Amino acid sequence: MTVLTKLSKAGAIAIAAVLLSAGSTHAEVAHVAVASNFAEPIKALAISLEKTTGHQIKVTLGATGKFFAQIKNGAPFDALLAANAETPAALELDGFAQPGSRFTYATGRLVLWSADPVLVDGKGDVLRQGKFRKLAYAAPKVAPYGAAAVQVMENLGLQTLLAPKLVQGESIGQTFSFVFTGNAELGFVAMSQVLEGGQLKSGSMWEIPQPLYNPIAQDAVLLKRGANNPAAQALMALLKTQASKDLIRSYGYAP
Repeated sequence: MTVLTKLSKAGAIAIAAVLLSAGSTHAEVAHVAVASNFAEPIKALAISLEKTTGHQIKVTLGATGKFFAQIKNGAPFDALLAANAETPAALELDGFAQPGSRFTYATGRLVLWSADPVLVDGKGDVLRQGKFRKLAYAAPKVAPYGAAAVQVMENLGLQTLLAPKLVQGESIGQTFSFVFTGNAELGFVAMSQVLEGGQLKSGSMWEIPQPLYNPIAQDAVLLKRGANNPAAQALMALLKTQASKDLIRSYGYAP
């Protein structure tokens, strides 16, 4: 059973009611910049949006820091689903986003993951033992999950030990690809990338304790370009429904 089909009938009705109150009767298209860690949930949400409103979204996945630069340089996005809270706030402050439209749609979790089903232990001791060649993490300057990974290594006192083994992805999506393809034996990735239906899809994982890194609050914001776009408005409304929150949590995001 897919995550989407797990949406209850009552939840679907609630979504439709919210969206009808927000929207237009004409189907529109919104262009949305979405943090790579949210690749799977946004697929399900896009289907739900189209079924309940007729509106569609065209999704561009990438690193939040790169989206910030692209939007300030005129990239044609109607909304941003970021991997942090700082970028939407900065866009609002600089006049690129609708004032008051920001809200937290997900709280991310960082994990250490390997495609090898026995490499990563339940306490992360594999990091100290060093029996691997490459450890992947996302570029901390543009990817909040990469910044969180750096915090974990610093708090464990392992940054110097691990430095020769580090390989950096441009985004959390590329970082996951490094590990999935075996170019790195393990890496710091988003929990949402390795869970399906609340269960680990494959490999081995250490769920990193929250005290080792700052909470990853992920904010959405309606951009100036999307202020009058019914599809963008409907997506913002959809993200706030309880059914959507339940769906997002099923991908491993914190309540």
